Amino acid sequence: MTYIGELISIGVAFSWTATALLSEFGSKRLGNLTLNVLRMALALVFSLVLFYSATGSIFPAGASTEAAGWMLLSGLVGYVIGDFCLFQCYIIIGSRYGQLFMTLAPLSAALMAWVTLGQQMTMMSIFAMMVTLLGIGISVLGRGDHHRVSLKLPLNGVLFAVGAAMCQGIGLVLSKIGMDHYEVSASMPEWLVPFSANFYRCVAGIIGFSVLMVLRGEVRHFREAVHDRKGLSVALATTIFGPFVGVGFSLMAVQYTAAGIASTLMAMTPIIIILPSYWLFHEKITWRAVLGALISVVGVSLFFLG
Repeated sequence: MTYIGELISIGVAFSWTATALLSEFGSKRLGNLTLNVLRMALALVFSLVLFYSATGSIFPAGASTEAAGWMLLSGLVGYVIGDFCLFQCYIIIGSRYGQLFMTLAPLSAALMAWVTLGQQMTMMSIFAMMVTLLGIGISVLGRGDHHRVSLKLPLNGVLFAVGAAMCQGIGLVLSKIGMDHYEVSASMPEWLVPFSANFYRCVAGIIGFSVLMVLRGEVRHFREAVHDRKGLSVALATTIFGPFVGVGFSLMAVQYTAAGIASTLMAMTPIIIILPSYWLFHEKITWRAVLGALISVVGVSLFFLG
């Protein structure tokens, strides 16, 4: 089928849009930590079912001790710290602005790869970063008193959003390092390696979020959430669209089209999410917000296509 990779990439962008909207609703209803513990648990269950269906064993094979260590570290950074910050920013500034800041994730991944893997950054990559930052600035900055530039959003929400983007990018590079240590075999085909890697990330995630839940005294909230059918439905949908289907199809997309094209199409979430945010959360749409989102997506496009 012609353009199947491109179509899958667009589908992933819509999937991640649904994830962001559902996560905003779920975080406000269940709480950040409760929702994340449920997501990690459900993602682990889905992974075990997938492994059993594909290999006849419920546990993934092929991961060396070193590979598992890197993936657990990736889960700690990407899921525990990154998703905690992301869902917290959804509560404070909403999923639309949260996804806008997530356009910084590929750029943070490039910086991390430059530091750890020696991957060189081109002038086009640096220019793309500047364009992306310009787009975010246009969306979130306005005029304050006496015509000075001011931040239109709460500072803590912005810091959580930036932290989430940085952790996602760093976690991605850690995942790549971990997957390079996998041994592909009949019991662990190449297409299943990313799902195996994500399994270890989810293990780190559920441990980390559970510890945070205990330390913050929110175990009672989790017990209450187990009896919240609507909340559990949101957690289930968030898991399907996000860690499970979203990740799986994003990897599938790059099998059928160039990684740059796929990544660019998947980065359209800040544009797609504008109207649903208006309909569901009544967030005001301004020309500055739309223009900034468009410029940010162009910046990501330059980064991948340059």
